[in-house]
Amino acid sequence: MDITNLIQKRRSIRRFTDEPVSDEQVTELLDAARWAPSAGNQQPWHFYVVRDESLREQLVEVAFGQSFLAQAPVVIVVCAEPERSAHRYDDRGRQLYCLQDTAAAIQNILLVAESRGLSSCWMGAFDEKQCTQVLSLPEERRPVALLPIGYPDIDPKAPRRRPLEEITDYL
Repeated sequence: MDITNLIQKRRSIRRFTDEPVSDEQVTELLDAARWAPSAGNQQPWHFYVVRDESLREQLVEVAFGQSFLAQAPVVIVVCAEPERSAHRYDDRGRQLYCLQDTAAAIQNILLVAESRGLSSCWMGAFDEKQCTQVLSLPEERRPVALLPIGYPDIDPKAPRRRPLEEITDYL
């Protein structure tokens, strides 16, 4: 499948089968993430792979009761390392570049998952402090997204997209 079709096919999935996701598949997703572009090649990211059912249940609470998090066999918690970016770019790196860079890594994970028959949902609605506590994250790592990974138990329709002429200006 070409990349444009893959981008258009990807959906946010919130229902998963109980089919396991292999370590090899997770490694492939993480490898794709590390090849994302990053400002000054600082690579300000760290990934936590959560398979433990008890931890996934705790993440549900952190994510305001979004129970599908525990239904997925794997949750990848994507963290930014703001000081890694700040080392080169000061406050702009700390406040912006590390988040842009992790966003690029997240998109790589989502697209490779889709290309392999897996699905996910980019979750940003969670309590950052509680997430840090539940996973015992070091203070230099900021959780940016929770990505439940699994095989989809639903085939949703494409959402409406705004037309190009509504979102584009040529200068």
